[in-house]
Amino acid sequence: MPHWSVYTGDSEPHDGIDHLPAPPPWRAFDGGPALPPPDDTDDASAVSPDRVHRAKSYVATPETVRLVNAALCLRRPLLVTGPPGTGKSSLAYAVARELRLGPVLRWNITSRSTLADGLYQYDPLSRLYAARDRSDAAAGGVEDHLRLGPLGTALLPYGRPRALLVDEIDKSDLDLPNDLLNVLEEGQYEIPELVRAARHSGAGTAEVLADGTDTPVTVHRGRVRCRAFPFVVLTSNGEREFPPAFLRRCVRLKLRRPDRDQLTDIVRAHLDAPGGDADRLITRFLERAGGGELATDQLLNALYLTGVAGLDADSRDDLAEQLMPYLSTTADGDGF
Repeated sequence: MPHWSVYTGDSEPHDGIDHLPAPPPWRAFDGGPALPPPDDTDDASAVSPDRVHRAKSYVATPETVRLVNAALCLRRPLLVTGPPGTGKSSLAYAVARELRLGPVLRWNITSRSTLADGLYQYDPLSRLYAARDRSDAAAGGVEDHLRLGPLGTALLPYGRPRALLVDEIDKSDLDLPNDLLNVLEEGQYEIPELVRAARHSGAGTAEVLADGTDTPVTVHRGRVRCRAFPFVVLTSNGEREFPPAFLRRCVRLKLRRPDRDQLTDIVRAHLDAPGGDADRLITRFLERAGGGELATDQLLNALYLTGVAGLDADSRDDLAEQLMPYLSTTADGDGF
């Protein structure tokens, strides 16, 4: 049996996902004919320098590597919690790049997000206007006014898993985690508008646009079922508790604040040759982190700007202090 640790965390792309062990019998899916992996050129944001840098510079801990591989092998979502700035969302980009899973599908959660938002969007008004302004023959079908969302796209029957980032799920209303249970458990969903259209017109297939691309995909009779369960990363800042039924279906990874060695590795990954102030600013960051919430990217901002600003030592210290304010109120009332 192939080795189960296909993700190594070294950021070098490879095809190890093709050697992922077979899924557990209770997590095997059989969606329609396998779709080819998407081309990165279909998604302009997928090749943007910031996202490439985020993926290449991610520093994975041994625990992260183990639990990412566990989620991949078990075909379960990975629930990642931890303080701000610990790389929760960057993890999805790092895994997608190393395992060549294509552009990351991203669903940013707010208090108004619903399951339907993640699955697909349908605009009945645009269809009504099209039917009014054009002949019936030119008005187009329901699929011309429908686009799959990031979750709906991730569950298409791709031959390789897609990477889906569900960012800050703890900001959702109370119902969304429970609403996600059935979709993530079964790996499938229906689009009622296409089901009705197929029943009334007899057309068995519809061409719809997927998230992040203008290339249509084929949906059969309004039903979508995955073949390779997507690599789903759900991030949380720990602002709420989740239902036990939801937690039971996730592999859980808790990221902790990096120590000095990890911070040094992160700084080197982001800033190839950090300036001479790096050790001193890392020490200052660690000292300040004991008094309130700080994020690693605040340290990176301070290191970068103090290195290019051409300031004297005292001015660099003052600027670093201003760039590393606390993210939450501390006991003495200082902070933001």
